[in-house]
Formats: sequence, structure tokens, C-alpha cells
Amino acid sequence: MFKIMTLEEAVELIQDGDTICVNSFLGIENPVELHEAIYDRYKKTGSPKQLTVVSSAGFGLWNDSGNAEGYIRDGAVDKLICGHFGAMFSTKKLVLEDRFEAYNLPLGCVSHAIRAQAGGIPGALSRVGLDIFVDPRMEGPGINNISKDDSLVKIVEVDGEEFLYYQLPKLTVALIKGTAADRKGNISFDDMYMSGDALSICQAVKANGGKVIVQVDKLVRKPSRPRNAIIPGCLVDAIVVVEKEPLGSGYEALTGSFEIPSGQWDMWVEIIERLSSSQRQNSVVADIIGRRASQELKEDDIVNIGVGIPETVSKYAKQSGMLNKITLTVESGGVGGFPASGPVFGAMIGAASVYDMANQFDLYDNGGLDICFMGALEVDRHGNVNAHRSPGAFAGIGGFANITSRTPVVVFCLSFTAKGLFVEEENGQVSIIQEGAVPKFVKEVTSVSFSGKRAIKNGQKVLYVTERCVFELTDQGLKLIEVYPGIDKERDILSQLSFPVIE
Repeated sequence: MFKIMTLEEAVELIQDGDTICVNSFLGIENPVELHEAIYDRYKKTGSPKQLTVVSSAGFGLWNDSGNAEGYIRDGAVDKLICGHFGAMFSTKKLVLEDRFEAYNLPLGCVSHAIRAQAGGIPGALSRVGLDIFVDPRMEGPGINNISKDDSLVKIVEVDGEEFLYYQLPKLTVALIKGTAADRKGNISFDDMYMSGDALSICQAVKANGGKVIVQVDKLVRKPSRPRNAIIPGCLVDAIVVVEKEPLGSGYEALTGSFEIPSGQWDMWVEIIERLSSSQRQNSVVADIIGRRASQELKEDDIVNIGVGIPETVSKYAKQSGMLNKITLTVESGGVGGFPASGPVFGAMIGAASVYDMANQFDLYDNGGLDICFMGALEVDRHGNVNAHRSPGAFAGIGGFANITSRTPVVVFCLSFTAKGLFVEEENGQVSIIQEGAVPKFVKEVTSVSFSGKRAIKNGQKVLYVTERCVFELTDQGLKLIEVYPGIDKERDILSQLSFPVIE
């Protein structure tokens, strides 16, 4: 039977050695006050300690201090298992200092492994991850020198076909953020950007004899409509009420509280960017890439667009009228709206549907998208892409591996070089005024996020769109299929490459 508790009472339910599963998506829907209460308890008593923390999409507030950063930094956590670490600024640095074990698994594979555990199955089978860094025959999921746990990802064979088997430690504590709890303890997510893995996390934790702790904005007398109660009260142990501060209409637009026609998407993007201090920078390079990449869209496509340069695809899709003829999706579960970016990435403006994250990755893993647009740090002569780590820094793979694994058309959007690249475009002519100091097309990528060999085997069409040319993946490597007006093929492309391409 659930109890209404204070923050201090609720975190007393957490024991040394527990495995906490956090339902969040990067910077959104974090139970911030619960994390801070854990830190307060740890500073006073030294407990809870030796924790393992699991999260499909990671958790953080895009800074060094908020949320869980404090108790992770001070030593309460021994192991982290996350799909993405991007919003956890302090934690990312400490991982590379070998302060604790840290593992990076594809976001959707963590989500599916949580759902499997909820159903009494130890782990989840997936083709996602074969031939990329997480494959035990390559690097494995460990990020630093002390992360040697080989139980998380294994190679298995079923009916003659290879899979990866993703297995998480038994989840014993759920930390969830919801909108409201009714008098029976049912938890609704009406004013949330997403529900994520909430139900599966709670089912798994209760099956393992653990504790479910939910932070809500309010209590309501009248039970929520059954379909809106994502977590039934019988699965909840502790409910903590933390009154929500008003966020303004910009953020409320992301909860689906009111209808937003597609014609107003641009307006709401601008409002949200002003609130989040996340103004987009105009970039000739990004504009050239986004305009060319958007030409690959077809009417009725189901689409995922990554962050960074790929976001300009939507700008040109709107200009061409294609934006109203396609369906956009985002990893957290949103379908049929316009993905927000910056600190609220994972939320959606004008979504038609928002369902559980595991269901979204069912769609992605089984080729349900028609096309995706992703960024890249490096591309090599085999068509492999590194999108998750660079020397001395990493963010994590996130949903990238799931999205690109089976999508029929994969378009990578990246500049040809980085650090100092300056480009001008006038009257349709592109000029490289200053070349970047760091090449992005290399003989071998630092780490493999996307396998060219696997893509060829799957029959995927793969394009690499830059500000000066377009490459296509073939079974013999990269083929130069397009050179933009104003670009000198030999000077601006071929002489800049450290490997030959097909012409």
C-alpha cells in the first residue's frame, strides 16, 4: 500500500547496494528533488552508498551541479548504465577519470531490457549493436578502464542468426516523476512531456521486491481516467508531493495541454528557445547541408531527425511544403509533431501521440522509419560512423544505433572538416574560404557507432551529405555522387581525403 511521504522519508527506503532505475530523458522529467534528497542524506550519513544507477536516456540538467551530480561526484554510486550521458556534465568528466564503472548501451536496448525484466525475462535480444562498439568482439559497453562487466552484453545465436543479449542488474528502486496521484495512488502523466519507461520500471522493481518512489506535482481527489493512469497505485510504495513552479505557456505547449496546429510550430519553437536560452546560430554550412539532405524526403515518410546540423532539414522541409506531408518522431515516444531541441530535447510541439519509449524503439528497431537524418563526428573509408565519442570526451550513443540500424534510408549530415571551416554561398555557388583543421573523413573511425558493413548487408541506402559534396555507401566503400556548384573536386574534396573514393 502506498504512503504519502516527505522527501526525507521516501529516500530512507533506498538501501546501500540498491540498483536505482531513473525514468527521465536527458534534461526532462527528472525527479530533481528526490535526487537532491538522496544527496542530502548521503552527505549527513554516508548512506545510501555502493549504488548502481540505470537510465535508458540518461539524466541531468545540462550543468555540473543539479539533480544527481552531487551524490555521484561524492562517491555514492559505484556503477552507471545509461544510453546517454550528455546532460550530466560533471558525471561525464568523472567517468573518464575512472572514478566509477560506467557503461553505455544503445538507448532502445536499455529500454527493452527494462521491459523484459518487467516480464520476468532476464534480458532482451536485439540485432542493434552488432558490429559497433558495444559488440563484445569490438570494444564492449565499458567506457573507462575499470568498466569490465561482461554480463551486460553477450553474443547469442537463435535459429542460426546472431543477436546481442542485453541484460541489466535486478532493479530494486524506481525513481519516477509524474503529474498527479489520485486517492488510490494511481499516477497520471497528463502534464508531462513523456512517460518514458515508467510502467516497465515499476513492474520490474516490484517483481524484484523493491521500492517504487514517485514524485508528483499534486494530489487529486477524483481518480484519473483509467487510460491516463500510467502507473497503477498497487505498484507504488511512496508518493512525494513537490509543487511545480509555473513554467509558462512555452513549456506547457510541449505537454499536449492544448492543440498546436502545424502552422504555429515555428512560433512555439522561438518561444521555447527564448525561455531556454538556446538560440540557434545561423550557419551557412548547416544550411547547405540541411537543404540538400531535405531533398531525400518523400511524401508520407515516417522520419527521425537528429540534433545539431540535421535539425536544419526540418527548416527546408517546411520551406518546400514537405513538412506537412511527413510524420516526425522522437525517441522518447512522440509521434506526429515537431521535436523540441536544446534543454527540452525529447519533448514535442503539437504531438499527435506520445506512447511508451519501448514502443517507439520497437518501431525503430524493426525498420518502421522510412528515413532518418543523423549527425556524425567521423566517417571512415568503410562507411563506418563515429557519433558518440571523441578523444577525451564522450556523450554516448543514445538512440542513434537503434535509429540507424534498420531504417531503409540513412542520411548523415556533417561538415567535411571541423574547427575553423568557413564557407560562403552566393548565387548557388559554394566557396571554401578557409578549410577546417580537423578532417571528419578518416581512414578508421575512433569508435564505431554505425557499421557500413552491416548496412550493406541490410540493403540500406546510406548517404553522407556535406557542405561541398555527397557520398553514397557501396559495397566497395564510399562513392562520390555529387559535387556542388563552385566546388573544385580535386582541390576541395579528393586532395582533402586520406583514402580513395569511387568516382
